[in-house]
Amino acid sequence: MAEDKKPVGGDLPVPVDIDITVEAGDWPEEAALTRLVDRAVAAAFAETGAAGCSELSIVFSDDAHIRSLNAGWRGKDKPTNVLSFPAFPLAKGGPLPPMLGDIVLAAETVAREAALEDKPVDNHITHLVIHGLLHLLGYDHETDAEAEEMEAVERAALARLAIPDPYA
Repeated sequence: MAEDKKPVGGDLPVPVDIDITVEAGDWPEEAALTRLVDRAVAAAFAETGAAGCSELSIVFSDDAHIRSLNAGWRGKDKPTNVLSFPAFPLAKGGPLPPMLGDIVLAAETVAREAALEDKPVDNHITHLVIHGLLHLLGYDHETDAEAEEMEAVERAALARLAIPDPYA
């Protein structure tokens, strides 16, 4: 989808080929999702300085599917907003593999959270794509220090896109 490395916001190229699949759920049209994903990925790569990867997969699904994934992979039998599945182990700041992995989002949870937080669904999708991508780039939020670092990168990437701080 991003094969032509389109500029985003006039100066951010999409640095990877992105495969988008709309598997289930009530999502915006695929063209709109592609624009959101391209911008989110470009902003996250610009903030982290990461380079060298060629592929990323993003799956737009529903709560039932993500609940099954969450139960099987994390032992948590409940839906969540986003899950990331790295194709290869990666240390933050290390060289990127040819394929980063998969990011899966759940429609009902994403819509519910956006409504509860009174924010546009597009902004929430963008944030969650950035969040999921940062996990694939080696970021985590298991400790307070890790969470602060990851959230700072998310805020900066979102600011590049004129999206308000989701943690404010």
